[in-house]
Amino acid sequence: MHKSKIIIFSLLTVLLVAVLLILNYFNLLPKKTYSAEDFGIDTILSSVDFNDNGIDDYTDILLGARADAENHPTYDGSYYVGGYPPDDIGVCTDVIWRAFKHAGYSLRDMVDNDIISRPDAYKEIKKRDINIDFRRVRNLRTFFGEFGVSLTHETEQIEEWQPGDIVIFGDNEHIGIVSDKRNRKGQPYIIHNGGQPNREEDILDRAPVTGHYRFDASQIDSDVLVGWN
Repeated sequence: MHKSKIIIFSLLTVLLVAVLLILNYFNLLPKKTYSAEDFGIDTILSSVDFNDNGIDDYTDILLGARADAENHPTYDGSYYVGGYPPDDIGVCTDVIWRAFKHAGYSLRDMVDNDIISRPDAYKEIKKRDINIDFRRVRNLRTFFGEFGVSLTHETEQIEEWQPGDIVIFGDNEHIGIVSDKRNRKGQPYIIHNGGQPNREEDILDRAPVTGHYRFDASQIDSDVLVGWN
């Protein structure tokens, strides 16, 4: 009987540890979050308020991404005529255009115009399609590589990561928006949609960062900028 109790206790312990590891992996365990100020970092605000709502672009982009995260759209990359999936559907790239929409920009039209202007830069596009091109990570990399400010990929340089920045992981595998929340090391959380339960997560070190951009409209020709209609 004593031996049976030890076996049962051991199995329950293993099960508990496994559950805790799973919950931790999906960022479902409560964690203390920190702000830039906790690490003596000044938060950079954009000099542009494109939609004239009294909120700077970077903050608007952050808030737009967070609104999408809180809406928790079902992960689904289906093609939609008109380009835009309904609010309750989306993938990682949909976080980006919705964040830009919140700041007053039509990312779909800006990307499409750039494809028309610089077709050679978008080598993987065989046939232009305004309904889907802006929902491809590789195309967003090309767009932000041209019109965004390219920033560090080093996650330890915590002061270089600011709310509203765009981050790309791996070989165009995933994209997200930098949060204003930080972990205990000062690294920012990422707002993204990979179908996971928690859409604002401490994942910056989970995969190689291969792109980090800031969309500074003050440095971009006004002909590039298209407002949301």
